This record gives sequence, structure tokens and C-alpha cells, in this order.
Amino acid sequence: MSNAQASAPTSRREQILKEAARLFAERGFHGVGVDEIGAAVGISGPGLYRHFAGKDAMLAELLVGISERLLDGGRMRVAEGGDRPEAVLHALIDGHIDFALDDRPLITVHDRELDRLREADRKRVRQLQRQYVELWVEVVRQVHPGPSEPRVRAAVHAVFGLLNSTPHLGRPGSLPGRTEMAELLHRLALGAFGAVAEEPAAGEPAAGGVVGAGVPGA
Repeated sequence: MSNAQASAPTSRREQILKEAARLFAERGFHGVGVDEIGAAVGISGPGLYRHFAGKDAMLAELLVGISERLLDGGRMRVAEGGDRPEAVLHALIDGHIDFALDDRPLITVHDRELDRLREADRKRVRQLQRQYVELWVEVVRQVHPGPSEPRVRAAVHAVFGLLNSTPHLGRPGSLPGRTEMAELLHRLALGAFGAVAEEPAAGEPAAGGVVGAGVPGA
């Protein structure tokens, strides 16, 4: 998502979702009560029911919502890039880095709580994520036409795992500043996609299978 999209929430509903994501990430879905979420935004627990049917509805909106935003943002960047695949790839990487740095709680909640969604919502998340992956695969193959489609898809999943590692990189004070961290992640992602285009040297064993990390977006 863009920096504009990552700006402070502008509605009470968005404030509730932001605090719910933070609390779910810190203490787990079952470790947080409706009253605590309400207190975090300055309203009573029962007052939350004017906005959401309950915690399950909040979780669904968080996880379906971020998958929709990532896909919509990716499609927008592809459309804006036109016939410049390298520029599109840079834009896709930057957009996902904005998400990975600005919405770390959502990554944690996705990894821990996806299975708690209703089946229909979980299927919707997975459908959106598959579309997001395939959007990246198409762009990467335009930039690096040599590798096979499965090889590129494995690389896309691996890059998502790299970018979505931000919740596990230590306390914020132990990391570089945001700009420096974003630049580092961008270079690492580009390096990974460059590596996928390289053939193993003679006698060098090919890399083993890559397990796609649970992503918003993968």
C-alpha cells in the first residue's frame, strides 16, 4: 500500500480495526476482549457493536481487507506502469514494503489467526492471495523471461517471506530507520529476483524446494 494508504485512520471504524489488529497481534485473538478493544478507542465495549457484530467480524474484515488492498494496489501499479515491467516491479516491491513496515500487526494476525475465519472468509483470503501472487509472477517473468513459471512463482513466495519477516526483526529501536530499512528490503527483493534468473553453475546442485510463507498476499 502507498504511504497515503498507511496514514492515520480517518473513521471510528478504522480506529477500531487498527487497535484490534494491535491487540490481537500482542495477545492473540482469544486473549483480547471486546471491552479492551473499546477502551483502546475510547468507547464502551457494547458500543463496538454499533460498528461490528463481534470480534469474529473484526478479524474477517482485517484479513479479507488487507488481501483486497494489496491486490487492488498491485493492479493499480501494473496499470500505471504500462509497458515498463522493470518500473512495475519496483513499484510492486515498494508497495509491499510499505505494508510490511507499516502494518506489522496484520502480518502477525494473519499468520496466527487465519484458520479462525469462517470457511467462506478464509477461501476469499486465499483466492485474493493467489491472484496477488500471479500478478507478481507475470511481472517478474516479463523482467526475467528465462526462468520457468514454477521457478518464478517459488521466488515470489520467497520474496514475500522475506518482506513479511518485519514483525520478527526485533524491537523497532534495534532496526535501521524506516527509510534505510525500506531501501535494504528493496535491494534484497531485487537481488532475489535477479538470482532466480541465474542458472546453477555446472556441478552445483539446484536449490531445494521453496516453501511459500503465509502472507497476506501469498
